[in-house]
Amino acid sequence: MIHKTFLNKMIVLLLFPLGMIAGELSVTGTVVSDNQKMIGARYMGYVKHIYFNIGDKVHREDTLFEMESAEFDIMKNQADLALEQAEIMVDMYRTRLDSIRREKALMRIRGKDSGVDWNNIDITADNVQAGLAATRSLVKNAATKVKQMATIANYLEVKAPNDGIIVQKQIRQGDLIVPGMLAMVLVDLDHLEIEGQISEADLLKVNTGDFVSVRIPSIKFKTRGRIKSVVPSANPMTHTFTVRIKFNKEGKKVFPGMYAKIDIKYNDDVVTASSE
Repeated sequence: MIHKTFLNKMIVLLLFPLGMIAGELSVTGTVVSDNQKMIGARYMGYVKHIYFNIGDKVHREDTLFEMESAEFDIMKNQADLALEQAEIMVDMYRTRLDSIRREKALMRIRGKDSGVDWNNIDITADNVQAGLAATRSLVKNAATKVKQMATIANYLEVKAPNDGIIVQKQIRQGDLIVPGMLAMVLVDLDHLEIEGQISEADLLKVNTGDFVSVRIPSIKFKTRGRIKSVVPSANPMTHTFTVRIKFNKEGKKVFPGMYAKIDIKYNDDVVTASSE
């Protein structure tokens, strides 16, 4: 007579071959954006205009808000004035040098008996030439400073770094904003992921690259995703690990913050479990 334990094992082998999917782990998650930008300013100033509000869609290079800065205006005026003064000095030295050259030409026509001190004229010409070279260097430096001011002026118009939607706005017209201060939060809706928490006990059931089933109940959306990463740092309070799952929203209205359900199928040694 065949032993009962042997029969049980044969039945398990027939119904659940080795490597067959034996279990499913269900966890909850939240839709998050893989491309969220914190928008701030590089210079201190007052908010002059705001062109977008919470919920508005923006495109790359759209101007989100403009600033006005008294400090920048002073720096710009100083740069413009320095360039203007340097250019005036260049014109002055050029005029003086041309005058000396004309004077030397007339003296040559009159001849050597005119009593002209050529050494003094040559020394004067050399000094003027040196002054002209120095002021040309000043013009070059001042022009560079003016270009820098033009670049800063572009920074006073804060632009969107990519397409997305404004989900947070911390400024109003007339507010003083300083470097490092959060002004807006821009979320890219084209690069969404799902973030979930896996308990330490279930960590061995989850592997990077595994395919999972994803559901977003609020919009009755179901699709297939893939585990992008398992963050190797446990929460010391809950002893859970974070998993990030990539998925295709397939043109559905999926937004960050939506509740999601994740079904993760895993392999188990059913034969060993059954024999025990």
